[in-house]
Amino acid sequence: MTFRRVVWIVLDSVGIGAMPDAAAYGDVGSDTLGNIASRRKLRLPNLCRLGLANIKPLAGLDPAASPEGAFGRCALASPGKDTTTGHWEMVGIHLDKPFPLYPNGFPPAIMQPFEQAIGRGTLGNCAASGTEIIQQLGQQHVETGRPIVYTSADSVFQVAAHQEVIPLNDLYRMCQTARDLLRGPHEVGRVIARPFLGEAGAFRRTEHRKDFAVPPPPGMLLDQLAAASVPVAAVGKIHDVFLGRGISASHKTKSNADGMARTMQVMGESPDGLLFVNLVDFDQLFGHRNDVEGYAAALEQADAWLPHLREAMREDDLLILTADHGCDPTTPSTDHSREYVPLLAAGARVRAGVNLQIRASLADIGQTVAQNFGTVIGKGDSFLHAIAA
Repeated sequence: MTFRRVVWIVLDSVGIGAMPDAAAYGDVGSDTLGNIASRRKLRLPNLCRLGLANIKPLAGLDPAASPEGAFGRCALASPGKDTTTGHWEMVGIHLDKPFPLYPNGFPPAIMQPFEQAIGRGTLGNCAASGTEIIQQLGQQHVETGRPIVYTSADSVFQVAAHQEVIPLNDLYRMCQTARDLLRGPHEVGRVIARPFLGEAGAFRRTEHRKDFAVPPPPGMLLDQLAAASVPVAAVGKIHDVFLGRGISASHKTKSNADGMARTMQVMGESPDGLLFVNLVDFDQLFGHRNDVEGYAAALEQADAWLPHLREAMREDDLLILTADHGCDPTTPSTDHSREYVPLLAAGARVRAGVNLQIRASLADIGQTVAQNFGTVIGKGDSFLHAIAA
């Protein structure tokens, strides 16, 4: 074991340039980091010290003369550009076909049996922002008792309901019903319960979100770590993406700031194993809303936190920073974008300045973690030998 603990942080949607097949996804010219840097001066000194600006030119950001970390970027080998696809690939799962998307809402073949099973009609059935659709349809939902069904750029079937109209357990049962129905060609990556509270004009989502994900195939990284008795702590939506498989402790978060605080907390409590973190605000709050300033500020907030994180690291820790896809807030689209993702590795035992080049798959990260803990997964090429000092 080269590293006793691995802290693996997914900066959700922080892509770093369109992949060669981006045209097939309508994403030519997408470059989440690059386009934000061109629009708004970024102050990311700590990420740049690790080698962020050495991966590719980024406007206003100077490459480090002697990067403190190893750096590179990863392609997505699987088709698609959504949360489940990216996270699954990280742990060694390559998809043969993408999860289905529903930009025009769900067809009658889905909605009719769903409504029949839950015993009531629905509202919405469109692609929408979750915060916006509850403002638009929340009062009608309160008056009729009909849940709000919507989707997004991800492969998701989302059900929103006011907790005082449809109690949480009833909402969760509706989502389980949808999960049971959404099979075969309609097997979306996740069904998500989206409860909210409040009054008309001031509806707000609550922390009682619950995801009903497709079970990952057996043998992925978290299964292998569990079999090897390696503890895995999850922060953010990691637990939901993997249905808790192989995860020994989980911490939900309310924001990036909360996720960073939870990460520091877990580092103080868990001296070994894998700490797997997702910071979702980049994607959820800013990428999907084309909020360039908000996205830039969130990047700077994460950068400012990085010295505190590194100070908490021990000599035998490995820090990995990456992303799962892009979500360029500068393009007309509010969808995810088919992009490379950055790869940064740091720690006292990491060989500084190593250029990891373009990795063929996000699974290379998972294979590296697997090799470090004495196991192996089905996909990916480990770069452990390249970074271990």
